[in-house]
Parts: sequence; C-alpha cells; structure tokens
Amino acid sequence: MRKRFFSCLVAALVCLAATAQGQVKYVFYFIGDGMGVNQINVTETYLAALKGKIGYEPILMASLPVVGMVNTYSATNGVTDSAAGGTALACGKKTKNGAIGVLEDLQTPCTSIAAWAQKAGKAVGVATTVSITHATPASFYGHQPRRQMYYELGQDLCRSGYDFFGGSDFNPPYKKEGEPSLHEQAQQAGYTIVKGYKEYEKKGRKADKLILLQSDAQNAKLGSEQLPYSLDQDKNDLTLEQIVRAGINYLTGKQKDGFFFAIEGGLIDWACHRNDIGNVINEVIDMDKAIKVAYEFYQQHPDETIIVISADHETGGLVMGRGPYELHTDLLRFQHKSIDEFKRILREQYKKAPKKFTWAAVEKQLKTLMGFWQGIQLDEKQTERVKNRWNAIEKAIAEGGKVEDRINDLGETTKHILSEVAMISWASGGHSNGYVPVYAIGPGTEVFQGRIDNIEIAPAMAKIAGYKVE
Repeated sequence: MRKRFFSCLVAALVCLAATAQGQVKYVFYFIGDGMGVNQINVTETYLAALKGKIGYEPILMASLPVVGMVNTYSATNGVTDSAAGGTALACGKKTKNGAIGVLEDLQTPCTSIAAWAQKAGKAVGVATTVSITHATPASFYGHQPRRQMYYELGQDLCRSGYDFFGGSDFNPPYKKEGEPSLHEQAQQAGYTIVKGYKEYEKKGRKADKLILLQSDAQNAKLGSEQLPYSLDQDKNDLTLEQIVRAGINYLTGKQKDGFFFAIEGGLIDWACHRNDIGNVINEVIDMDKAIKVAYEFYQQHPDETIIVISADHETGGLVMGRGPYELHTDLLRFQHKSIDEFKRILREQYKKAPKKFTWAAVEKQLKTLMGFWQGIQLDEKQTERVKNRWNAIEKAIAEGGKVEDRINDLGETTKHILSEVAMISWASGGHSNGYVPVYAIGPGTEVFQGRIDNIEIAPAMAKIAGYKVE
C-alpha cells in the first residue's frame, strides 16, 4: 500500500512538472559551493542570536516553498570534489573526482543544462564569486579530464558561445607559448570583457557577448582566483549581487525566448575549507542577497520563472556544538575581516614598518578586527595561546626567521578561538558526505521535494523548462 502511495505521488509530481513545460522561460540555478544544511542552519541561528533570541531567523533561500535533501557522492568516491559534484549538478551524470563535464572514462563528454538551454534558443549565463574557469562554473561548459586544466577550460569557455559570464577572472595560466592569451581568445570569439559594475553600465549592455570581471586593481591585490570575501569588500569591489543584476539585465536584453542563468556562491566553500566561521556565515548571507535579486525578478514573472538552489557538497563537517548545550554565535558579529585578510593586513603591517610591529600593534588589530578582549572575552588559556603565537613572531624577527609564517600561525589560532567561543565544531578542512539542501520556487518545482540525488536536479529543471535532455 505504501509503495503504491509513493508511486502515485511521483506520478502526480511528474504531471505537475509536465504542466509547467512551455510556461517557464526564465531559469535560475544557484549553487552554494560547500553549503550543507548546517551552513544554512548556523547562518539562521546567528541572525536570530543577533536579535537576542534562541532559534532561527529565516533567510530567503530556506524560506522558499519547496525543500529537499540531496545526496552528493561521486562515481568513484563517497566524498565528492567540486568537479564531480559540479558535473552532477550541471550534466546530471556521476563522474570521477576531478573530472569536468566528462564521464568516468575521462573521455566521453557530457553536456550540461546550460547547453540544453542554448539549443532551446535561450540566452545563457554562468556566474561565480571565484574564477570563471573554476570547477563548478566550468562544469556548465567544460569537458576536461582534470579540473586543473585551467587553460583548456578557458578555451572551452570561449567555444561555448554562451552569452554572459561573470566572476573574478580566468584562472592562470592565461597564456601558453605560441598561443594567444585566454583574454585575447575570448575577444576573438566575440566577447567584450568589462572590469567592474560601473564599466558594465557604461559599455557592457550593448555587447554581443559579455564577460564581467573584477577590476585589475583588485586582481593585483588578491589574485585572479576570487572576488573579495563579503567581509572584506569595499565600495569599489564587484559583488555577486551586482553580477546577478548585470546578468539579468544583459540576458533579458538579448531578446531571446527566455534565459538560463547558473550562479555559484563559490567562496562559501573557501571559507569552510579554512574553518573561518564568521566568514562562512557572511558568505551565505552574501549569496542570499544575490538570490533576492533573482526573487525580485520571479515576483515580476511568477508563472514563467523558476529558482532552484542547491550545493555540490558540504565542506568542513560543520557542527553547532562543542559539548556544552549552548551556542554563542552572536559573538561572531565582532569578526570584521576574514582570517585570510586579517593575516594579509598583519603581513603588510610588518613589511611596511617592521620596527613598529610590536605586541601593542598586533593586540590593537586583534581587538579591532576580531573583537578579542572587547566584545569577545578570552579565558586565560586562550589568551596564553595568542601570546605564545606573538612570542614566536618576536623570536622569528629577532633571529631572522620566517616572520610571515609565524604571522599566519597567529591567524590560525585566532580562527580556532573564534569557533571555540561561538561553540562551533569542525570535522576537517575538507569535504564531507553530509546532505546538502535543495530549495525551489516556481511552476513544476514540486519535484524537488523529499530526498533526491544530485544527478536528478538538472534533468528535472530541463523538463520543467522544456529543454531537450541529452
């Protein structure tokens, strides 16, 4: 009887999706890299704590009407990487860890939902907070046996013919001997490259095909692999929210029969790899802001738009709790910079004025940027750990040792203490096989309720939107 009930339920959901076919013109596919259910939970718990209450304060993505749980294992590993996870989400196929847009044999290409949308006559966009040739965005256009083949993936991007790309930049290498750079190849393929949102507004709207990147000044500071973390942004930095606004504006201006837009919050994963809990929370909030932009569009076109949000895997084995039955996530409001930026600030401070790099100067940064001994009261042992790290820095300065390495050690101790005071635990600095969520809204998205596998998402979205699955 139970089996018959579930068969009838599945049939009903398929009928709902079939009804939606032909209606849906606009498809948003958000991927929070490394964003497991606890990354969402800790963010909502933190927002509630800021209001002085125990519980949760809902963010938009987790408030959408359709909610499901997703398995993430790859074809070869119980714990997937972003390449295999991205390929599963983009192409609906399991593959070997490290592979992009090819099957487990590492030779047979598999096409993505972005390519299916392109063949259906839709405008296509792919965006991220990291480099546009990184694993997850590359899964929507690339076909390479190894995710580290950034130059070849850049060539795949140029060949894709998709209308819009947004992110930090290409990954190095940009150029190989005897061949034009990836930027030159993109321009030869008809792409206009603009740097920053203001430049997009000036000359991006009328481009035949567009790549929106961050400024050269920001690349010089951070490298081309990422946008600044939201904690570290200033008013001149390109943000995911801006990329999504530009992408919607540009894709609707193509005057095609709708669009498909894949958007990755890639820095959630990076913050989780670093076990940088305050940074994680702010990156989830940052992606939710970008989702709000898509939701505004959905509200204007509710019968023609779907928004689907998921993740390629969980990162860090994040758990709220360290033994005592309490949480203090509200203390994370005193973390004003990512741990990476905190380390960079201290390294630059030492380089510019080594004689002025004293404990008083470092203590001031710990108070100002991390809230230590002000909003966050450290116990004696935690204070001792911090002072021991300073002693190691002082010794390296005196003996001509590796001062920058010892500064980095101080940053590592700082992030561990932040997790401790907030009562947050981490299993590792790598990925886990924890469930990730799927959230959705729009016609036919009821099919995403319950427990599903990551390879089911793209084909189901394609059926709702009327794309031919290949």
